This record gives sequence, C-alpha cells and structure tokens, in this order.
Amino acid sequence: MITKEIIRSQYLAALEMLDQAIRQCPQDLWVNAEYHNQFWQVAYHVLFYTHLYLQPSEEDFIPWPRHKENYHSFEALADESPDRGEFVAYTEHEVLEYLDFCRQEVKRQVDALNLDAESGFYWLPFNKLELQFYNIRHLQHHTGELCERLGTTAGIDVKWVGMMN
Repeated sequence: MITKEIIRSQYLAALEMLDQAIRQCPQDLWVNAEYHNQFWQVAYHVLFYTHLYLQPSEEDFIPWPRHKENYHSFEALADESPDRGEFVAYTEHEVLEYLDFCRQEVKRQVDALNLDAESGFYWLPFNKLELQFYNIRHLQHHTGELCERLGTTAGIDVKWVGMMN
C-alpha cells in the first residue's frame, strides 16, 4: 500500500535529520544547563514518543532496554521537580543507539499498521493514520527545535531530508 510506504519514508527522513543534529551537536551544547530542556533530553524525549506511538497500543509498548524511568518526561527532569533526583545524561552514542532502534521499529511496525483502527492510546482520540501524522509532526517539531539550537548557538546547519527508502 502506497500510504504505508509514504509514512515509512517520512519517519525515516525525520529520523535522519535528527541523526544529523545529534552527530553534529558539540559536547558543550549536549549538556548545557542554560536550556530548560537540554539537547540530549529533547532528543531522548522525541525518540521515546516516536517509539511509543509506533506500537499498537500503550499495553503493547516495551521500553527500549536502556530506558531510565521518567527520562522521557520534561517535567520529571526539570530543575524544580521533586522527582528529578540524581540523573546522568544519556551519551550521544546511547541516543544514537536508540535512534537506530527506532528506525528498526519504523521498518517493523509501519507495515503492520491498521490505519483505520483507533490510535491505541486513550489520550489520543483519533485513528492510526492520524496518529502517524501526529507522531511524525512531533518528531519533526523537536528535530527542528534542535536544529535551530545548533544554528543559533554553533552556526551548524542540518541538511533537509525530503524522503528515505
């Protein structure tokens, strides 16, 4: 079905742009307390939700093996959060490992999607097709945020990726 090929292509293109942003991020920007949400946190957050929303439902979701409780939550890692505790930032290598895991999830899950079925997530009241658009928009939103951060603070450009096979 052509729709699933397009969905897969756009997920992979967005993930490729995120990959570029992560690989080009200077270490002093990767962990930088000047930002409410540090670079690594934004990258991990968007990968977590990309992974989650590729699953048939919340109940089917199995976290990435290196997942740490609440690391996907901006609120839980906020400086003023009582849940913050001590945390150690994910490394670039670890986040890229998760990104590769998400690429494999895209390749594995998209073909199995029933695009007419409900989203599988009670807080998202639409069908699987709209969930894919929602998920790709979320992925590209945060990728754009990181690209902007790279551009304004380090003069680094991330190349546009229109589609991937």
